[in-house]
Amino acid sequence: MSNWELASDILGWVFIISGSIFMLIGAYGALRLPDFWTRLHAVSVTDTGGVLLLTAGMVMQSPDWLIAVKLVFIGVFLFITGPTASHAVANAALVSGLMPKGEVMPGTTGKEAKAMGATSEEKSY
Repeated sequence: MSNWELASDILGWVFIISGSIFMLIGAYGALRLPDFWTRLHAVSVTDTGGVLLLTAGMVMQSPDWLIAVKLVFIGVFLFITGPTASHAVANAALVSGLMPKGEVMPGTTGKEAKAMGATSEEKSY
């Protein structure tokens, strides 16, 4: 095993372990954070970072350039669709009336927003 192969192997495993830690932190945030908006933020940020690190680690570990190119395409696809999906979920929640804590719908007062059914999710764990 040459020095380049050894360095590539070690760097690949560092990326894979780092990506796994990012994903675990995101899962922990989804369980522990208090409301929908903070959970969504934690999961979307750590998901994107974790996927990029995991994909980079797998590219470093791949034995063939064709596999590496396919992994890069998959990584780019996930890098684009992850934040887009998070935005779509946040937009759907906002349109359905779920407001961030302490916020009211634009153009309304707090009483009017509550009368229209807007809620601010408040839970304590």
